[in-house]
Amino acid sequence: MSASSVNPVNWITPYKVDVVQGNFISKEQVDLLKPGMTRAQVKDVLGTPLLTSVFHADRWDYVFTLKRQGTEPQSLKYTVYFKGDVLERSEGDTMPSEAEFISKLDARRKLGTVPVLEATEEQLRNAAAKAPSTIPNAGAPTAPRTSGAAAIGAPSAAYPPLESPLR
Repeated sequence: MSASSVNPVNWITPYKVDVVQGNFISKEQVDLLKPGMTRAQVKDVLGTPLLTSVFHADRWDYVFTLKRQGTEPQSLKYTVYFKGDVLERSEGDTMPSEAEFISKLDARRKLGTVPVLEATEEQLRNAAAKAPSTIPNAGAPTAPRTSGAAAIGAPSAAYPPLESPLR
């Protein structure tokens, strides 16, 4: 074993921020596209395109990239083509469904199963039976609460306002 593998500094990796750029387009959104839709309708379905070009006014490009620590970068591209103000066709990568995309995001975080956080009837009865003996002064009557001034013995008078009006 080398000295560098024993050094704890070599065990630590720097944190790298997840970089998300562009518009994620799901399979469900692509399925909603139909030739003949207006630009406004396409924008309602897919959102604002990441790339629009003055030289290609009849083409919108949707690009999505995701770079995360410990995983391969993902890049998805989808393009829609218009003829005037009407959708003519669309093409691009096969888009994952929303559920598939979310499952890829959670793939690296496997923390195990969450225990059931509900007490059984028997556990509740046992807790209720033990409660008076484990809590000090449980079941003892409590004295009514009074204000701090009355508890000290000071007269309980109404105090004037902090600011007096100018005359």
